[in-house]
Parts: sequence; C-alpha cells; structure tokens
Amino acid sequence: MQMRRIVIGAAVVAGALTLAACGSDGKKDAAGTPGATGGADDKPAAASVSWPAPADATAQAKAAGLPMLGAEGQVLHIHSHLDVYVDGRPVTVPAEIGIDLTRQQISPLHTHDTSGVVHIESPVKADFTLGQFMTEWSVPLSKDGIGTYKAGGGKELHVYVNGKEQAGDPASIKLAAHDEIAVVYGAAGDKVQVPSTYAWPEGL
Repeated sequence: MQMRRIVIGAAVVAGALTLAACGSDGKKDAAGTPGATGGADDKPAAASVSWPAPADATAQAKAAGLPMLGAEGQVLHIHSHLDVYVDGRPVTVPAEIGIDLTRQQISPLHTHDTSGVVHIESPVKADFTLGQFMTEWSVPLSKDGIGTYKAGGGKELHVYVNGKEQAGDPASIKLAAHDEIAVVYGAAGDKVQVPSTYAWPEGL
C-alpha cells in the first residue's frame, strides 16, 4: 500500500493546509450528518457541550505519550469508531484530532472528519488506548467522569464496546479494528440507544 504523506492543499481555499486522508470515514444520512447505526434517535449534537480539537495537537500527543510522524504509519492500520453522549445528547468528535497542520505532522491516533472514526495508523505494532485518544482530544476520561463532567449526584458514566458495558477504567480500553465504542454520561433516566455496530464505509 502506498504511504500517504502529508500534503499542502491546492488553492481550494487560499492558504488552507490539509492532510491526505485514508478514505471517506463516515456514512452520512440524507442531511449529510455522519452517524453510527443505532444512534440516539438522530438528535442534534448537544449545543451546551462542545469539545473542539486542541489548538496544539503536538503538545496533546506528547501528553498522551504518542509520537508525531511525517506520514501516516502503515505497519498497523486499523480503525475504531467513537460515540460520546452527555445528558442524552451526542457530542461531536471533532476533525483533526492528532493532526498538526502548522508543523505538517500527524499522530498514530487521529481523526480526519467529524464521523467519529478514529484512525490508528502506526509505523510499529503497538497497543493504543481510548485514554490516549481522549488525552489527544484534551477531554480527560476516567471511571469517575469525562471532561469536566463527574459521576455522582444522580449522574453516571458508562462505557460500551460493541454494545457490551465495560468494567474498570475506560481509559485503558484498547482500540481494536472496527470496534464501536460508546461513552455515555448522564442520569440513569436519559434515553440513549447505545450503538453496538457502525456502518463502516468500504475500504475502512
């Protein structure tokens, strides 16, 4: 497989920098919104919860113990899908987590778009975790909460992999090929249809 290299975008948008992606990530509905099968009734993303991609991707990758590369690795090349819900509403996983456009570098864990597809593309065989990706996103995850949202006072945190609830520290969950991961925070009565699969586009 030909190695994808970081490239400077042509004059589609003046001065815009882009990275070569490994294909279209998310299956979109008629409105063009990417989503997982079995999502939360196609609710719009919660307006009150917005965690954008960090401004300094390199610093966050370092905090996660990850290197920055000049091209996407090809020794390990898999993808997982992440859904996040807060108080019954989906939260957008932003594009370009783990991608430093200024330095033209990329982490082995990254996103290209807002589909929730996490690209695991490493030049060496290694285990990568959900906690590392969340650190890159600058949204801390532990058994006690996500971001600034803490469990307690009627609020709970549950994490699922392929529809099965996981015990222990969710940050230690290993990212595996075509896993559907759902992080759900909120009251027990919040209605969230936890997805167990993702509609993977051909080629991912």
